[in-house]
Amino acid sequence: MIPAALAATLVAALVLAPLGAVIVRAGGLSALAPSDLEALRFTLWQATLSAAISCALAVPVARALHRRRFPGRGLFIALMGAPFLLPTIVAVMGLLAILGRRGVVNSGLTALGLPELSLYGPQGVVVAHVFLNLPLATRMLLHGWQAIPSERVRLALSLGLPPAQIHRQLERPMLRAILPGAFLAIFLVCLTSFAVALTLGGGPRASTLEVAIYQAFRFEADLGRAAALSALQIVLALVALGIASRLTLPSAFGAGLDRAWPANLAPGRLHRVIDTTALLAAAAFLLAPLLAIALRGIGEIPTLPASIWHAALTSILLAIGATALTLALALPLALAAPRALWSEAVAMLPLTASALVLGTGLFLIVRPLVAPNTLALPVTLIVNATLSLPFAVRLLLPEIRTLQADYDRLAASLNLTGFARLRLLTLPRLARPLGFSAGIAAAFSMGDLGVITLFSDGQIKTLPLALYSLMGSYRMDQAAGAACLLMALTFGLYALFDRIGAHADPR
Repeated sequence: MIPAALAATLVAALVLAPLGAVIVRAGGLSALAPSDLEALRFTLWQATLSAAISCALAVPVARALHRRRFPGRGLFIALMGAPFLLPTIVAVMGLLAILGRRGVVNSGLTALGLPELSLYGPQGVVVAHVFLNLPLATRMLLHGWQAIPSERVRLALSLGLPPAQIHRQLERPMLRAILPGAFLAIFLVCLTSFAVALTLGGGPRASTLEVAIYQAFRFEADLGRAAALSALQIVLALVALGIASRLTLPSAFGAGLDRAWPANLAPGRLHRVIDTTALLAAAAFLLAPLLAIALRGIGEIPTLPASIWHAALTSILLAIGATALTLALALPLALAAPRALWSEAVAMLPLTASALVLGTGLFLIVRPLVAPNTLALPVTLIVNATLSLPFAVRLLLPEIRTLQADYDRLAASLNLTGFARLRLLTLPRLARPLGFSAGIAAAFSMGDLGVITLFSDGQIKTLPLALYSLMGSYRMDQAAGAACLLMALTFGLYALFDRIGAHADPR
């Protein structure tokens, strides 16, 4: 318990101290300007609409993936998760390559003499958020379908129920249980989104609270207003988390025997057409931007200036450091969580704040002591690790509960304790989830465009910040090369850590 207590103390300090500094500096909400209320309105509007559209589109896609078997299905499901790991700034680049002024779609519309589409403004923010979060909603719903006991389906088929009745009796209760949680999870992600609104917002009418914090901080040097906006962001996050904890309902299907679902649940031609259309549309929407980045940017990578490669090295080192810190905090907290509820509660604390909110608080703390730009990289590393912690703990907890249930008595009978137990039992049995957690943490850190924007003086850059600078100066060919490089490095680090974990697993 001592390592867990130390980790919990450090996490609590890293989260509560910045939040406290923000609340004290805010001094209430009197520093807010009228435009900030508009930013609040747009933040809630875009998060609600993005979550609703993501969940609505995910239903037919997840249903089609569940009831259809086709060559490459496993690869397709894996690729569906790519946008979730994709750095946000790269996702924006990919969407611009398809839907931007010079994108594939607008080129076709121009050739046909039709008016062009604009990705800038509120519609662009929503489209980008749907692109990033549709895979998350799809995977959550797919797991819900897979959790329905196959015995219930076999019983329905033996009674001669058509697909519409199967949907009403089995699928609809599952959707009532899963969709509220999926909606609120995506709502919370969109609530704290920064890079999408910064690059696609297109002005004050599409400015979120995160962008307002950044503008008050960087351009107006109004720390009081930035702190008040951060405090408002904290309140919204806490309300969303509170609702999420109460709104998700159990499906109440009961246990099954883990048998596979029967094939041909919807054999009619109409159902096959609907499923095929849903899968093809999802593939085009999610994979076309990734392909566009690769095709446009791969040839530009050798021509990138030295500053981009230096920024890439900085990002890699930050990602590795943040990953190491994430695992160092997550492992003791997750190991203690089955016996100590406070451990899991502390691990979830970072969900109450975004990178910009934590960055604002840390800036307020260090500013009287040292020049903040000198701490740009350490602070970015610490915040990235802190924000990755809840995901890592959630991934580790199920395996740890199984490990303790299966091996606690055997380890006690062998007097296997302390470091020996960690080396011989715990780490080998947790190698796979540790590798996956490390891959997630590294991917998140590689794509972060939050804290570094507050602390950087323009000389210290990560690859996402350098990419944003290239886009801002309209050097789009080099920006495409940098985006392709960032995408390759992000997926490369994720795959490397995940493979290391899988290779180290003794099973």
